[in-house]
Amino acid sequence: MNFESSRRSYERGELLESRLDDNPIAQLRNWLNDAQAVTGDVEANAMCVATVSSDARPSARMVLLRGLDDRGIVFYTSYFSRKGREISQNAHVAATLYWPALERQVRIEGTATPISDEESDAYFESRPRGHRLNAWASEQSEPIESREILDERMEHFAGRFDGDEIPRPHSWGGYLISPSRIEFWQGRPNRMHDRIVYERDAGSWKRVRLQP
Repeated sequence: MNFESSRRSYERGELLESRLDDNPIAQLRNWLNDAQAVTGDVEANAMCVATVSSDARPSARMVLLRGLDDRGIVFYTSYFSRKGREISQNAHVAATLYWPALERQVRIEGTATPISDEESDAYFESRPRGHRLNAWASEQSEPIESREILDERMEHFAGRFDGDEIPRPHSWGGYLISPSRIEFWQGRPNRMHDRIVYERDAGSWKRVRLQP
């Protein structure tokens, strides 16, 4: 593929202030619903979360958005994973959702904090049994000698909890991203994209248009 000459014209829509909700969380929910309607079973709630280590080295990975309310955005992971360790050192994070079929993306900046044990427990209980076993079998982000050892650990915990409920490990749970800035991007022809950003200002949201 010739990346230098590969181009497309973005012509699926426009982003007008008059059509936007005053609350960016409500607007994000609207766009997530649009994306779900277009993509069907494909994960419209997939987002890239970027964290920063104590020595200012960034890292990013894809996760699934699992909660959205007036507080912000919730995702789940191991507290001892790389992102969990980095959040404990530096709570500032960024997240991006991108829907190429709609030529839209959303950029979020804020701080991440663990949610309550009760909320994490409730979500953990809703997960498929195999996913709950994985939370016990995998020490996320840690090295392992082989895939076979990982499979053996999965079998071990399947036997350990055979016939029993699987409790949530204390090392696993949710994070809430409390946003301070949310930008909505809509692709437009000739790279004259629409960009509208919401920023928290004394407890409310201030909205401004940015040049592309």
